[in-house]
Amino acid sequence: MKRLILISFAALALSACQNEQRSQSGRTPSFYVSLADAQAQVDAAMARDMIGAYRGNNGLRPLTLDPDLQAAAQAEADAMAIADRPSSAEAFKGRLAAMGYVAPAVNLSAGYHTLAEAFSGWRESPQHNRVLLDSRAARIGIATAYAPNSKYKVYWVLAVATDRR
Repeated sequence: MKRLILISFAALALSACQNEQRSQSGRTPSFYVSLADAQAQVDAAMARDMIGAYRGNNGLRPLTLDPDLQAAAQAEADAMAIADRPSSAEAFKGRLAAMGYVAPAVNLSAGYHTLAEAFSGWRESPQHNRVLLDSRAARIGIATAYAPNSKYKVYWVLAVATDRR
């Protein structure tokens, strides 16, 4: 397990190297940017790459960003922020299935301020890690919503699915 974690962080470091030019110009790599800000948005491509590297270390295929799954994730994150609480994972999976997604799986969470924190927290949670390592998954959508008056501040939605009918 330690080797796997080290490999995951090595992949993360390699991703950071790709952003080195931006970091040298004073910008924080996107996986460390605080999303507890009204203007902040999660870097979906970085999230896909981080999760893809982790999946690859576990013998699984990478994921493709799906614009409709991305939009559904954003709508769900916005709804959670308005309600000031995480939604029902089962209800959201049902809505994704009704949109034609096959075998949807989701992580709904709150309180992580950066992509790095969310990714780390999901890996450490058996329930959330199952979504990251869902062998059926081929598509991904990820989104956040900021709720300044919430104790959580940032709501997260990660959705994966096999395909779309």
